[in-house]
This record gives sequence, C-alpha cells and structure tokens, in this order.
Amino acid sequence: MLRKLIITLNLLFVFLMLGIVIASYNFSGAFGFFSVLQLFTPLIFVVHVFFAIFWMFRERKWSLISFATLLIACGVFGTFYKFDQTSSVKGEFSVMSYNVMGFNRFGWIPIPDAGDKISNFIRESKPDILCIQEHRRLRWRDLTQYPYRTETPYRVSRSIQAIFSKFPIIDNGSLNPPGTGNNIIYADIVLQRDTVRIYNVHLESFKIVPSETDLSHEASTMLYRRMLSTFKAQSEQAMMLKRHLQSCPYKILICGDFNNTQFSNVYRILTKEMNDSFLTVGSGLGKTYALNGLPMRIDYILASDAFIITAHNNFDIKYSDHYPVMATLKLKSGE
Repeated sequence: MLRKLIITLNLLFVFLMLGIVIASYNFSGAFGFFSVLQLFTPLIFVVHVFFAIFWMFRERKWSLISFATLLIACGVFGTFYKFDQTSSVKGEFSVMSYNVMGFNRFGWIPIPDAGDKISNFIRESKPDILCIQEHRRLRWRDLTQYPYRTETPYRVSRSIQAIFSKFPIIDNGSLNPPGTGNNIIYADIVLQRDTVRIYNVHLESFKIVPSETDLSHEASTMLYRRMLSTFKAQSEQAMMLKRHLQSCPYKILICGDFNNTQFSNVYRILTKEMNDSFLTVGSGLGKTYALNGLPMRIDYILASDAFIITAHNNFDIKYSDHYPVMATLKLKSGE
C-alpha cells in the first residue's frame, strides 16, 4: 500500500514538472495553474532528487523516471545553483540593478535609515551604470557620482524607474505599457566609442504581502485569479519590450525586476538571444527576493552576444524587499 502511494506521488510530481516545462513555452489559460506552480519549481526539483535517491536504494527502474524528469527540466531551464566562474578582463564596466522600494520611503523595511543605507551601499559598490526600480526622485542628490541620469517622465503616472550612468546618455525613452502602474525605460549610452542601449524593466507586480495574505477558500480563489491576470500582463509587457528590442540598432542590456522566475514564459521571451549574467558566471542560488523564506531569483541582468560577461554578484543586504545584483561586462573586440 505504501509503495503504491509513493509511486502515485512520484508520478504526480512528474506530471507537475512536465506541465511547468510546457507552460514556460506557452502561457495560456489552459496552463495557468502550471504558470503559478513555476514559482515553486526549485522545490519540485528537490522533490524529484529525493525520489531519484529513494528509488536507487529500492527499485532502480523507478528512479529512471525522476532522473529523466530532472534531465528534461535542466535541459529546458538550466540550473538554479551555480558555482563561482568569475574572471578578469581589461576594459570592463559594471552594471547594477536594484529595486529599492522607494528607498524605504514608507518604512516597510524595519531598519533605521534604510534609504540612506541603500545610497551608501551604492556608493561603496561603485557600479558604472545603475538601474533602479521603484525609485524616489529626490534621491538623485545622494548619487552625484553619476553625471548622467534619466528617469520615468513626470507626465507618466506610474512607478518610477531611473538609470544613472558615469558615461554620456545621448537618448532615452519610456515604453509606458498600458493598464499598469509599472514601466520600462531605456537609455542609449556612449561606451568605449560605441553606443549601448540599457533597458530598465519593472514588469507587472503581484501586489501580494505574504504576512497579510488571507488564505481562506474565497480569498485564495481571488488570489489565484489575480496571479493569472498578473502572468498574462507580464507576458504582454515582455512581448511589447521584445518588439521594441527588434527595432534597436545598438548593443543591448536588459536589467530589472521581472517579478517572475527563470522558469516562466516571461523569462523565456526576454532571454531569447540574450545571456543571463547569473547563469553565465554567477554562483549560489542567485536569490534576489525571499517569499516567506523561500529564495527566488526574479531580478536579472541580460546581455546580448556583443558582450563578454566576466562577473556576477548577488548581495545579501536587506534594505529593500529585493536584493541588488551587479554584473561586470566587456564589449567584444570588433563588435
């Protein structure tokens, strides 16, 4: 009886993982449930590791099912844990992406002077280019080491993005996706006698506070529907950005808060023909957000093939609800 129960659970988790894989290629109502489950892909992955090890000591033929599922998942998603692979190359520059939660303007992070600590951290880290999500306009006064900046225009009523640069900004723009308070901005930056376009992305937010979430049946149903609506909006915003990328004549970097994991359809849309700095040279789990203690990677730095990615850093500082990430890159010679 126990054997049948374990086999049933094993097959159920195989079904869940394969559904997640399919949903990463095609978000639709039919796969909405699996799109929500994508947030918990690492946990499902660990369950399969457990099943594979368990069956190795019991009935090896059953272990092949979980091993095959793990191989499929790794082939599609890559790994979510990386070992250190950093290197040093001349002509490098650094880019940081950080959702600063308004520099803790409303005191949601219970740390005294958290906003000032964010500014101090940025000064100490010395990124050459800084992409901020949920910016607070007055805070530019703390970042005078950057002679160039662009922000979400005042006329655009939505969450404020900002790009700060030590290199000249020669053009900028705001994509203003409809029906959302989030946004995408970009800046064209002159870098090493070339022009690079930096997109600063803040995709649709879930607007969920775990400690305040009602888990009753009725509230959970509404929460599930809201999550499906958010996934749909994120996919539409990602496609809008993808179309904008196709008309860009410059080398491209995409930074920001995607509000979704590397196992999502959103991530797959935006990483096509782009390289993820964490997957290239990062280490560890790459945590940029914690959901009730569950480490998640939802903030990214993506680079086109015109760049060599030499380093990636995740910083474990809790001055915002997100953790900052920074990558070191170099333009390929002859590009």
